[in-house]
Amino acid sequence: MSAERGDWSLRLARAGDASAMPAIERAAAVAFADDPDCAAIDPADGWTQPELVRLIRKGHCLVAHVGERMAGFLASEPFGRELHVWEMDVHPDFQRRGIGSGLVRAAQVDARNSGFRALTLTTFRDLAWNAPFYAALGFEEVTALDAHPRLAGELANEADDGLPAERRCAMIAFLD
Repeated sequence: MSAERGDWSLRLARAGDASAMPAIERAAAVAFADDPDCAAIDPADGWTQPELVRLIRKGHCLVAHVGERMAGFLASEPFGRELHVWEMDVHPDFQRRGIGSGLVRAAQVDARNSGFRALTLTTFRDLAWNAPFYAALGFEEVTALDAHPRLAGELANEADDGLPAERRCAMIAFLD
């Protein structure tokens, strides 16, 4: 999968791409710096290169480039008939160009073509670049978490890791 979008392009990630992804994640985390609920989150405690390589080898991670520079990525993992988005980041130098929505839309196409029934993720429900962003791309908040034990468990893990549980939500986008 490869696509051109104006001044940027996207493609399936390769193992070698994992070395650039943690720096993009850390740079994108600056957006949370002024949020008091996120003060305890260590931006250096993100995805490691070996973890990202493991996800990339599953075949559904994407990267976006502006010229030769990686501008963003989406890391996902299959769980049964669902593809779970673990991380989607765009470096601040390249935000507001449609790269994030392009990554998510491409993940939806990839998931649909691969036979998944839905894309899932967890995010902040109250930040404009989180739940409202994903809602605009067809995601809905999962309100019946008892019917989605994997997502409920992920939200519980996030709370154990210090994320504010009352602000977090699971979302799902069903694929037609």
